[in-house]
Amino acid sequence: MKKIEAIVKPFKMDDVREALSEIGVSGMTVTEVKGFGRQKGHTELYRGAEYQVDFLPKVKIEIVTGDDMVERAIEVILAAAHTGKIGDGKIFVTQVERVIRIRTGEEDEEAV
Repeated sequence: MKKIEAIVKPFKMDDVREALSEIGVSGMTVTEVKGFGRQKGHTELYRGAEYQVDFLPKVKIEIVTGDDMVERAIEVILAAAHTGKIGDGKIFVTQVERVIRIRTGEEDEEAV
């Protein structure tokens, strides 16, 4: 099993969620996060004063899926989150050793 973490622009979250649902991803965790990469920050004007915004709002989507579904999930996230502009985000894929559903005690892919 693999854990896929995708950091995307907030307005792309629904597109990514719908695309993942269409390929059979049944659950995900979504967190509002802030950060920056190459995009750095930007300056904004508030009441006539300019100030630096160092961390930009993003959304982190986390899913755990079987190895057979990983490439397809990555493909749909890439397609749904892509704008072609700086700050589109990143996808991280890591190995998951074990998953346990607390309610039933089911383990691994049955628990996902």
